[in-house]
Amino acid sequence: MSDVEGVAQDQLKSFVERIERLEEEKKTISDDIKDVYAEAKGNGFDTKVLRKVIAIRKQDQNERAEMDAVLDLYLQALGMAE
Repeated sequence: MSDVEGVAQDQLKSFVERIERLEEEKKTISDDIKDVYAEAKGNGFDTKVLRKVIAIRKQDQNERAEMDAVLDLYLQALGMAE
């Protein structure tokens, strides 16, 4: 095996191992998030609404305002707005 192949092989192995570690961390974090939602549900919170709140908080304020305006427009067009 040439040095180039050895270096590439070592690099490849390093990438794979790093990805595997990160995937395991991602699974652990995902499990932790599920536990928090279960805890919230156990305390009487609606987890569907909680997930929506989390999604809204991730949005840019301008993006959210635009989405709300379009939603209001659609609801008015369907006679569902107050």
